[in-house]
Amino acid sequence: MYITRVVIKNYRCLSGSDIELNPSLNIIVGDNECGKSTLLEAIHLALSGQLNGRPIQTELHPYLFNANAVRSYIAALIGGKRDFPPSILIELYLADHVALSKLKGRNNSLKKDVPGVKLLIEFNEGFKAEYIDYIKEPKPIRTVPVEHYIVRWRDFADNDVTARSIPLKPSFIDASTLRNSGVANRYVLDVVKDSLTREEQVGLALTYRQMKDRFLAEPKVAAINAGLAAKKGTASEKAITVSLDSSSRASWELGVMPHLDDIPMTLVGKGEQSSVKIKLALDNGDKSHLFLIEEAENHLSFSNLANLINHIATKRVDRQLLITTHSSYVMNKLGVDAVLMFKNGIATKLTSLTPKTRDYFLKLPGYDTLRLVLSKRAILVEGPSDELVVQKAFHRKHGKMPLEAGVDVISVSSLAFKRFLEIADVLKIKVDVVTDNDGSVAKLKEKYKDYLPHGHISIQFDPRESDNTLEPQLLAENGRQMLNDILGKSYATDAELLRYMESNKTEVALKLFETDKVWKVPEYIQRAIQ
Repeated sequence: MYITRVVIKNYRCLSGSDIELNPSLNIIVGDNECGKSTLLEAIHLALSGQLNGRPIQTELHPYLFNANAVRSYIAALIGGKRDFPPSILIELYLADHVALSKLKGRNNSLKKDVPGVKLLIEFNEGFKAEYIDYIKEPKPIRTVPVEHYIVRWRDFADNDVTARSIPLKPSFIDASTLRNSGVANRYVLDVVKDSLTREEQVGLALTYRQMKDRFLAEPKVAAINAGLAAKKGTASEKAITVSLDSSSRASWELGVMPHLDDIPMTLVGKGEQSSVKIKLALDNGDKSHLFLIEEAENHLSFSNLANLINHIATKRVDRQLLITTHSSYVMNKLGVDAVLMFKNGIATKLTSLTPKTRDYFLKLPGYDTLRLVLSKRAILVEGPSDELVVQKAFHRKHGKMPLEAGVDVISVSSLAFKRFLEIADVLKIKVDVVTDNDGSVAKLKEKYKDYLPHGHISIQFDPRESDNTLEPQLLAENGRQMLNDILGKSYATDAELLRYMESNKTEVALKLFETDKVWKVPEYIQRAIQ
């Protein structure tokens, strides 16, 4: 069982989203504040009816509503229109499965005859008279009147639902919620509790209560209570004693503290807390059909992250996973073809990547592919020396560094150029490749023949085959005297200078980057920095 599609309207930063999901793995990437976390939260809300661990009815507040929708509503009121306030809609379209047949119908915005559930937060017309009176003077109104709203939670067959009546069970794992010591403790205890049988929970509660009884039987405690009893009639007409709290709010769940190697959970490092939370939830997720994981890389070193990602890949098996990330390693290791590029509420898939490209990044997860996926424009170069030269040339031409202008210069092995271009082609990202001709323009054109006609992809190279790499091209453009001057050398021949430059590529590029002297930029690099 899995979600095929999510439709969201006016929920937080998502004003209108229609997102098709992969049946198994979905890696959601995008800029900060683009709605990745909101998407996971909305899915969990529609399946559980809960927000922040509490029923949504008790968590209603104006900031759940899309800010633009609220502004439009207030502007309409001030303009004389007496419209009802905006509503929130979250619809989950599910794959056809015999266990979901009771949820099947056309009670959805797309009128599709499929299983699904929807959660609607809308104006309650039972308060219509109060509302009309409320909006008579619209100028003081600053937000939506949530006290006039109702939550409707129904399936696509138009029946009311609860979390128990929805067979698709989610596990929402947010490793970032370590705001205070109690959060991690509470989360881990919830997972531990879910892993216990009913008999084990009863046995633990009984043992905890018996421990409290033994506390009162301790001689020192009995002596203290005897002394306090003597004060009866002085402080109170009732006997005063000390005991452990045995009320319902003092159950074993609140009194038990999880430990790691005898150290309280709240005192271990955040990285370990994060990893434990995720692993416990996955290990205890046999009853879950869907995992929603928020930024698994939080607080983890590279080696620990590698271990965790392997654990996630193993434990997920065939269940659906939605994971948000800012890590190229996470994206590459789990599978770059499963990426959903999230922007302006729209998710663009990378499922059309070839198996060769997917396997390439899976085997070599060190590539910073996320920089390309998130970029508006990129320049791909072959190494650090090319990167320094391009950065300097761009700054000279535009008066600012590439990133300040929204252009990411990414150093990539030439063997990976075509893999990156495949991603750029799917996402329609403007990319310039700055590459050596390696002494054969014909072979270079053959290598990139599939991308030469593309308007958003350009392959930039020098057509002079005698100047087959960056260093001879720089020498040809600037001459020996200029380069000797910049590098602080005094080579007598071009051949000697070229040998030095080719043996010290990064050092030469750094000198060119740092100098105030105006050196000539090769034509093919000039084309890339337009």
